[in-house]
Amino acid sequence: MMRNLMLLLSVLLALSCQQDGPCVPDDTPRARTYTTNTSGLRFHADSVAITAPLQDDFNITLTGETFQTVEGFGFAITHASCFNLLRMSAADRTAFLREVFSREEGLGSSLVRVCIGGSDFSLDEFTWCDRPGIENFAVHPLDEQYLFPVLDEIFAINPGVKIIASPWSCPRWMKMSDRGEVPFNSWTDGRLNPACYQDYATYFVKWIQEMERRGYPIYAVTLQNEPLNPGNSMSLYMTWQEQRDFLKNAVGPAFAAAGLATKILLFDHNYNFDNIASQVDYPLHIFGDPDAARYAAGSAWHNYGGSVTTLDRVHEQYPDKDIFFTEASIGTWNYSYEKCLIDDFRDIFLGTLSRFGRGVTLWNLMLDDKRSPFRPGGCSTCFGGVTVSSTDYSYASLTRNSQFYNVAHCSKVLQPGAVRLGTKGYSNKGLTCLWFRNPDKSYGVLLLNENGVEAKVVLTTEKSSVTCKIPPHAIQSVSWKD
Repeated sequence: MMRNLMLLLSVLLALSCQQDGPCVPDDTPRARTYTTNTSGLRFHADSVAITAPLQDDFNITLTGETFQTVEGFGFAITHASCFNLLRMSAADRTAFLREVFSREEGLGSSLVRVCIGGSDFSLDEFTWCDRPGIENFAVHPLDEQYLFPVLDEIFAINPGVKIIASPWSCPRWMKMSDRGEVPFNSWTDGRLNPACYQDYATYFVKWIQEMERRGYPIYAVTLQNEPLNPGNSMSLYMTWQEQRDFLKNAVGPAFAAAGLATKILLFDHNYNFDNIASQVDYPLHIFGDPDAARYAAGSAWHNYGGSVTTLDRVHEQYPDKDIFFTEASIGTWNYSYEKCLIDDFRDIFLGTLSRFGRGVTLWNLMLDDKRSPFRPGGCSTCFGGVTVSSTDYSYASLTRNSQFYNVAHCSKVLQPGAVRLGTKGYSNKGLTCLWFRNPDKSYGVLLLNENGVEAKVVLTTEKSSVTCKIPPHAIQSVSWKD
């Protein structure tokens, strides 16, 4: 009987090997895979065998080329997100934040965006200096109440998180009208008064220093969120000429004098420059001025107009300047889980990374099932990366939207400091592969299959092969060491 049992097991093992590929012992090292598709899989964790290098028609191999270093992926931590998080129980909130930010237990998200003052998703319109005179600069109570407690928890979970910060408006007393009239006492629209350049530069310096004193290092700032959009509930219209002059005559020298390591990113707006002819190639004009360019580390981008292919020209002309993608929304006007999952991963994540982008943040982490809270005149139709029930604010009630899975696939397998690697070999229309080497020498690979049939690739190095099967209409991320 024992002999018959062993014979049966050997037959079953042989059949299994024929169905699944090369037969490998149970103790064979395995690569981790994570798969999300449009028909039910949601960041499904699995593993595949790491074998000796294979010769296969589906091989994708490395060329030896290296490209940009990646800093991370994540969401905006707005007041709206903080309001909802702080409505959760402490245990539920910690569970969620660990899921997003913990490198060991969760996704390891390592990049967030923070508003300098208020925004259309804050709980009021404000800056840190609303009384005229820079001597009145002070931490705003709403940030004390909402932003700081959440950042404290995030940094306790992952001290390596990097912050990109953006203002939606300067203090109103620093504004003038389009015709130069002073004052311009509105949160919406207006221009930065050149007479206030030095005060506003000091404002940036003081804000960064206070945030860092509290334990929140500011990796980078943009000088204005959506500078070509005068209609947001908090906004400031800033042409490239104005941003150039503010950068080279005030804020750049102020950062240098204060010894700040914080990077300055230009633009922070749409690929199509909002179709304003005089503003086309906005950051490239500033990079073309040596006195301004010396203070600018790179540029930041949104996708509410135009195409990610704009970044090709940006990198081609200024390959030494960083590229970050800082904002995209989903909402009632565009949201289909199935469509956004695939399209956003292709256009925002793979599109940015394949064009030398160093990181992606989306807008914003959490809203409730009423798309709240939001400001009058702000976005009342936006969804967060995660939706929480306004009935119980529980971890169990969370709905993870497409943006959550986009960020998850990148954050889980690409560590801060990952380097994009050149590849060659098998290709297929609708199949995209981006390959990275992490600081711990592991590989992280992002795969997208837009086709209606399963795709196969064999990721092969000099030492190993990993055979991946990507379901139809799916994202798959893979991680292993040789």
